[in-house]
Amino acid sequence: MQIRVMQPSDLNAVMQLWNSSVQKGEVLYFPMTEEYFQKKFVLNEGCEPENLLVAETEEGVAGFLHGVAPEAFRLGKPGNAYLTCLMVQNGQRGKGVGKALLDAWKARMKARGAQTLFISSVNPVNLDWHIPGTPGHDHNNVPGLDTGCAGYGFFLHEGFETRYREVSLYIDLSTFRLNPQIAQIRKRLQAEGISTGPYDPDWNCGFDRLCDRVGSEYWRDVLRTEIDAWKHQTPNQDARMWADGVPPRGPRTLLTAVHDGQIVGFTGPIDLQKSGRGWFTGICTDPEYEHRGIATVLFNLLMQAFVEEGAAFSTLFTGLESHARKVYERAGLRPVREFALMSMPL
Repeated sequence: MQIRVMQPSDLNAVMQLWNSSVQKGEVLYFPMTEEYFQKKFVLNEGCEPENLLVAETEEGVAGFLHGVAPEAFRLGKPGNAYLTCLMVQNGQRGKGVGKALLDAWKARMKARGAQTLFISSVNPVNLDWHIPGTPGHDHNNVPGLDTGCAGYGFFLHEGFETRYREVSLYIDLSTFRLNPQIAQIRKRLQAEGISTGPYDPDWNCGFDRLCDRVGSEYWRDVLRTEIDAWKHQTPNQDARMWADGVPPRGPRTLLTAVHDGQIVGFTGPIDLQKSGRGWFTGICTDPEYEHRGIATVLFNLLMQAFVEEGAAFSTLFTGLESHARKVYERAGLRPVREFALMSMPL
């Protein structure tokens, strides 16, 4: 067996291996095409040819691996390398092919200065997957390793540890009904001086206090970007539709909770993927305003907005034991898959 860098001549064998696993239900990923391979593993941020490996035996390509090296992309941290995928031909499993691929890549990453290997959504290569039991409904990334696939046991055996578990939640929006209690909660919040609903940029509310309290530069960037888009552009319904899976930068609705000129909670922006998925970046509440029903109100208004936009479904990830999970499930979302964020030291 030889472990080597993948060559263009290996592409058909790699695609056959991938698609065989997809067809058998061993993995939930999208089927592989040459265009999809190029988009994900060649042209994507952080991709380098030497980090796409194949295992070759006398029978041909027996397995392949893709990973991202430390500092190979803009969010990379020194010492962190990210494993994207590892697949082995069904007839070659249990013969050391997967271990040989992993060991070869570990040696490469150690030589590049990696101290820790991760299987995580921080990886810039996001793999699309289909929600099982749905008419082709999908999600555009995985937050870690699907604990329902055979690879989970393999990586545990090879020394990876599960650092965190997330659950994927799904809703067919044709089943969503806004709970009448939402109106009552909004009325109570309004009596406390907290208004909830679509944000009006003319309000000029601050959001730095919220971001400071939750310690998130990501949310600060989201709020700044979306509010600035409203200030400089005219809303355009057509601009809301994703092009090739990339979120537009035009004006999009944010749902917020506002108190004394400050945003104390938000969700959104409201968007629609080409697949019919209602998309948003997440939901956030100021810690000092928790346990008042703000997240419940905003999330239910988000689902209602998706229905009004014509979305067919929505999916999200949250921590397996997250308190927010109760909010999502009370709104009608159901768990469909668990994922593990995994790591191992080198």
